[in-house]
Amino acid sequence: MDILSIEGLTKHYSSGWPGRPPLVVLSGLSFSVAAGEIYGFLGPNGAGKTTTLKILMGLMRANSGTAKVFGYAAGDIRAKQRTGFLPESPYFYDYLTAEEFLGFYGRLAGINRSELSGRIIQMLQLVDLTEARHRQLRKFSKGMLQRVGLAQALIHDPELIVLDEPMSGLDPIGRKLIRDVILNLRDRGKTIFFSSHIIPDVEMICDRVGIIMKGKLLATGRVDELVRRDHVQSVEVVCEGVEVNKLSGIEPFASRVRQQGRQSLIILQQSHNLERVLAEIRKHGGHLISVTPQKGTLEELFLNPSCSLSEVGG
Repeated sequence: MDILSIEGLTKHYSSGWPGRPPLVVLSGLSFSVAAGEIYGFLGPNGAGKTTTLKILMGLMRANSGTAKVFGYAAGDIRAKQRTGFLPESPYFYDYLTAEEFLGFYGRLAGINRSELSGRIIQMLQLVDLTEARHRQLRKFSKGMLQRVGLAQALIHDPELIVLDEPMSGLDPIGRKLIRDVILNLRDRGKTIFFSSHIIPDVEMICDRVGIIMKGKLLATGRVDELVRRDHVQSVEVVCEGVEVNKLSGIEPFASRVRQQGRQSLIILQQSHNLERVLAEIRKHGGHLISVTPQKGTLEELFLNPSCSLSEVGG
C-alpha cells in the first residue's frame, strides 16, 4: 500500500519580468512511498526537495499534478493527524524548555494531559535529551535543536514521518543518533520519508531512494538496484612477498599499483582480468592477502546527471 504518492507534480513561479519564461521548480515529478519503508529523497540544494515536501504538507500549492497522503489530498487534516513533520529550518520558541516545547506541541496534537507527560519523557529519552529537559532552547546547540525538533515530529506517535534535511549540519555523533532513531521507527512499522543531500546517510539506511535534479526525477528504486550491485566496477587486490615492479604481466590490466613495505596494492578496472593477475602473483612467489570488489555507489549516480531513469531501472 502506498502511504504517499505524487503524480505529474509541477511547480513554477513567475520570473517577474515581461517576456521571460517562468522559473520551473518541479517538472512532472512522480513517485510513491510504500507503507513501512524508509524512502530517501536525494538531491543537491535547489533541486526541488523542500518544495516537494511543502506541497505534501499542504504548505504550498502545486501548479498541476496530484499529491496524496494516506489517500487524501495533500494538506487534508485527516492526513496531517497521522503525519509528523520536521521542516528544514524550523522555528523554535527560544525561552521554552525542551519539556515545555514538547508539551506545547503535544497539546496541539490533541494528546490528553494524563498521557502527555509520559510521551514527553519517552521522546526525550529517544533523542538523548533527558538531561537537558529543563534547559531553554536558546541554549541548545544546532544538533540538540535538530533532535528536539525530531521529538516534536514524533510526539503524537504518527504513522508517517516526513523530515526535511534532518542530518544537515550535524556532527557524526548527531547524525548516527538520527539514523538510529529512523531505523528504530521503521522497525516499529512506521513509514519515513526524508530529504537529504548527504549521500552516505541515504545509502546506509534507506530501503528505496529517489534522486531529483533540477525539479525532475532522475531515478528511483532500491539502493542496490540503482548502484548496480551486481556490476563490479573494479577490483582491489592486496598481496605480499613480491615487488609490483617485477609483475610485468599485470601492466595491461592494472590502473593503479602501490608498494608499501612487503605488501602491494593493485587496482583492476575489469574483474575478468583477476585470474590473470593472481596467476602472475603466484608465478613470482607472492601471497594473496585479499580481493575486494569495488562496486558502484549512489554518489556516482548523483554526480552523473546524464544518467536517465531508464538506465538505472525502477
